[in-house]
This record gives sequence, structure tokens and C-alpha cells, in this order.
Amino acid sequence: MTHEDTWDPADGVAGAVPASLPSLLAALDAGAYVVDGTGAVVAVNARAEKVLGRPAAEFLGRDAHELLHRSRYGATLPRAQCGMRRAYMAGRTVQSEEEWFERGDGSLLPVSWLVTPCRTDDGTDRTLVLFHTPRDPEETRTPGDRFSSPLPELERLALLAETTTQLTATLDVQQALRRLVRLVVPQLADWAVVDLVTERGRVHRSTVVHAEDGNLVRREALEGPLPPVPEDSLLPLARALRGVPPALAEPSPRLASDSPLGAQQARLFAESGIHSAAVAPIRGVREVLGALTLGRSDRPEAFTADDLPLLEDICRRAGLALDNARLYERQRTVAETMQRHLLPQLPHVPGLEMSARYLAAPDASQVGGDWYDAFVLSDGATALAVGDVVGHDLDAAAGMAQIRNVLRAYAWAQEEPPSSIVSRLDRSAMHITDVTMATLLFARLDREDDGRWTLTWTNAGHPPPLLVTRDGEARFLTGGHGMLLGTALERPRPDGQVEVPPGATLLFYTDGLIEEPSRSLDDGLELLRTHAATLADHPPARFTDLVLERTRPTGNDDDVALLTVRVPVE
Repeated sequence: MTHEDTWDPADGVAGAVPASLPSLLAALDAGAYVVDGTGAVVAVNARAEKVLGRPAAEFLGRDAHELLHRSRYGATLPRAQCGMRRAYMAGRTVQSEEEWFERGDGSLLPVSWLVTPCRTDDGTDRTLVLFHTPRDPEETRTPGDRFSSPLPELERLALLAETTTQLTATLDVQQALRRLVRLVVPQLADWAVVDLVTERGRVHRSTVVHAEDGNLVRREALEGPLPPVPEDSLLPLARALRGVPPALAEPSPRLASDSPLGAQQARLFAESGIHSAAVAPIRGVREVLGALTLGRSDRPEAFTADDLPLLEDICRRAGLALDNARLYERQRTVAETMQRHLLPQLPHVPGLEMSARYLAAPDASQVGGDWYDAFVLSDGATALAVGDVVGHDLDAAAGMAQIRNVLRAYAWAQEEPPSSIVSRLDRSAMHITDVTMATLLFARLDREDDGRWTLTWTNAGHPPPLLVTRDGEARFLTGGHGMLLGTALERPRPDGQVEVPPGATLLFYTDGLIEEPSRSLDDGLELLRTHAATLADHPPARFTDLVLERTRPTGNDDDVALLTVRVPVE
């Protein structure tokens, strides 16, 4: 028995699969493919290619679950909910009478299937998947068959349930819109158009997508701001944006002459080829948020009045989801604005160059606890601070402001080492602030009589500052480390001290810059040290931006504060 070392898409078999396998698959009178231990397709027969409308090259090496497995409404199944995937990953023989595969043209195919482990001639354990459909879709289905109108009642209810699940699972407006159009195209229409009313009352065509070769293609040329909505216009879109119930629409020579908005609709119909459309308002709790237009161009059947109740129900759910997402984004904006206003302007200190950055978390609920500060003390030294109040919400942001203000007051009034200032702060915080726990790094930077710069600091459970010399040597200042704030433990706090070389850069930061679940804290610190060392010759502002860009984890869900200070060369 010979084995193939390479594969030809025409053969439908990937490398290292015995040559006998193609003949076995070819002899089957059902669609069949073989997956390896990771679920990737390694072989497929001609019957599967025909029934699924996909050439072998689209199968081989692809994850079968991601490529084919769908819910009855076209959504990609979560891996944990896919019975077929669980079966072949567990190495069990399982069969089922109902599953849905996505064909190459984006349509859905109901299949019955059987999954069984098999061992190929080379001794490798693989899984054989056999499936069949009651009818050959190439012979009995037309492009419009899968869009029967209206949907049967059970399918209609299931689609509405899926709409609710998908749209309420996100608080991001753009993601909600993407999910909305994926639910209705190609299930109900060839085109989906979403027009949203902006905060200023204008209308923006935010989304235009078309089902094409099994994919959703965005048509950005048809998107953009729309003309004002005439109050007396009878256009279905104008009526929908005024809150009138759903209506049917179609191309008409009178569209362009109705109004500038009508001209835009005429352009949409002309460039998309839509011959029949249905338009419905997207209502929020208090106002109309926009309109959804479904259009048909590739299939001959037109929308009818029977389609409108389903469209209205979908838009009602979309309106509630978008209303919640918009409210969430407003709250995020308020939180970010408050946080940024609470953060200080950097002082002007002769000889020192300073730069600071605050980057909010992607999730509005995570805005809050990270902060930095820099100010001149009563004895002329420069105070530097960076901290993180436990919690990720507006309470944490308010607590951050309280801690910062108390720290400023103590530091200004008491000419004491940083450790003594932070000890005072720790004892008083639980009584005069709402902060339960926080980390803090507080330092003072002094210019000696001979021109040298000295940094003295204490560290209350915070990541250590980084010292980067002009020639690119970088090291963490690990001294002065003590307990974080709020433990109620009365223990002496140490101070660390170091002479800062001419032209050196000090970097203070919060843990959002270095922490990521997929890597250790030591790895994050080393990555920061390495990048900072290579950026030593950049100006402070550029240095800070590049450190943030190169070091912050891509999956970071926390906010980040950075403070950079560079002493003069002489």
C-alpha cells in the first residue's frame, strides 16, 4: 500500500492519507468526508462536493465545524452545542436525523448524518462523517426555495428567539447591526439596509450588505449620510423613520422626483437591482432609532403583506437591543470623560520632560481605577505617582480621585519621605475615602546642588517603575516594596533610592500594560523591559505611545495609565 506525501485539490485528499481512501469514499452513495484529531477535513468525496456546492479545495485543511455546521437559521453553532463535533472529538459512533450544513452559496441544507471512528492504513485514528439529504438540492431546489414566504409558524418563532438571543448578547452598536443583518440575510432577503437616526436627529445609512457567493458583502459605496426626512413624504422609508408601521416598497420612476431622500432610494434600487423591498421602523423605548430595509434582487418572488408582521417583530427586538447599546455607550462616554477630567495636567518643571497617557478599557464597565499624578512639592521636589484603585466602575473612578487628593494634601503639607506619606494615606484612607483597597507607587524626584537627579520612592503593592538609560539599558526598580493600601496591617514601609543618570527615562505604569491571562506576569514585565530599552532614543511622548502600542496585550480588558519622566542630559 502506498501513501501520498502531497495532495491535489482535484483528488480531494490531503497529505499523509492512504491512497485507498479516495476509492473508498468514491464508492459511497452518500456525502462523506474524513476529519483528523483536530476536526480538520483531510478527505472528501465527489458526492459531498456536489451536494454542498463546494470544491474539494474548500474542504481540505479546514475545520469542518467552522466550515459547515450551522443552526437552522444560519448562525455558527457554538462548539459546545454541536453534537456532531462532540461525537467525533470523543471518538464515538453517533447518528442524528437533523443537522444543518451551509452550502457554498450560503444556503442551508438539512442533513441526516452518522459519525464513526476509523483507522486508516497508516494506523492513524480518524473520523468518517457520512451524511445525506432527502432531496438533492441541485435537482429540486431553486434559489428562492429556502426563503419561503412567509415562514412556517414554528420557524418564525425560532427565528425571533434567535434574534433576541443574538442581539441581547452584545452592548456594542456595530456588533448588534452585524448580527442583525446576518440573521435576515440570506434567510429572508438578498439585501439588508440599516438607516440610523443620529444623536443630532440626522439619518445615516450605516449598513448595506448583500448575500453573494455564500458570504455577506458590505457595499460601503451605498452607505453614508442621508438627506433630511420630509415630514409629508409618503416614501416607505420616510414613513418608517417617522415611526409608521412596516410597508412594502419597489422601484418607481417617481422616487427620484419625490425628494433628495427619494433620489437616494432610487440610487439604492438601481445599483443593487432590488425589485421588491420591505421597510420597517426600528423603535427604541422612547423614539425611533432608524429603519431596516430588506430587499430581494436575486430571487424572483416579491415581498408580500404576509411578510410584514415578521419584519416588524424582528425590528422591535432590534430596537430594544440598539436602545440598550446606545445607552451603554453614552454611559461609557460619560465615564471616560469623567475619568479624563479627573486626571491632572502635567506640571512644567525646568529640565524635566514629561508625558502621560490614559487608555480606557474596551468595556465601559471597566472604566475606573487607574490613575497617574505629577506635581511640584512645597520644597521644590517633583512628586510622581501612579496607582490602581480596586474595582472597575464609576465608584473606582471616584475613589481614585479621593485617594489622589488626599495624597496631594499629605505630600504638600508634610516634608517627609514617600514611605511616611503613604503610611499616613493608608491609615486615613479607610476613614475619609470610599476606597477599600488600592495599589500605589509614590516617588519624589530631587535635583541635588551638583545637578544630579535622585529618585526616592515607596511601592504599595504596585508593579515596579522602570529606569531606561540613554544607551538602552533598562532595569526595574524593585526596592521600596511594601503592602498595598487597605490591608489594615500596621507595618513599616521602606523607601528605595537611586541616582537617575543624565538623559535617563523613568516609566511608571499600571498593571493593564503587562497583565494578560495567556502569559505570566514575568513575561509581561520582560516584554515591557525589552521594548522600552529599544525605544530609549525617542522623545518622551513618542516613547510613551510606542511602549503602549507594543506592550499592551491585544486582549486587554483593563484600563492603562502611564507616566514618563526624562531627566536632562546635563
